[in-house]
Amino acid sequence: MEIIWIGLAAFVGGILAALLGWLESQAPFNPRKFGSSAVRAFIAGIGLAAVYEYKEFLTPLDLLVAFLGGAGVDVIGNRAAGAISSLRG
Repeated sequence: MEIIWIGLAAFVGGILAALLGWLESQAPFNPRKFGSSAVRAFIAGIGLAAVYEYKEFLTPLDLLVAFLGGAGVDVIGNRAAGAISSLRG
């Protein structure tokens, strides 16, 4: 059951980072950009759940680390995509 909570916390972190980035940009909602963030959040959830060192029980700190990890994956993914697109021209 711990794997589900870790994955869910990471996914929610990635989605929240995407939503906060959209709100900060004050741009109209772009489903394509949000879709790529949702995919990154899903991958972060699976990845963090797969590599998490399982304990007998979860603590709030474990969930916070997974949440921040999911948010970090989305932020770094957006920065990398922006850098690549700026290099193209």
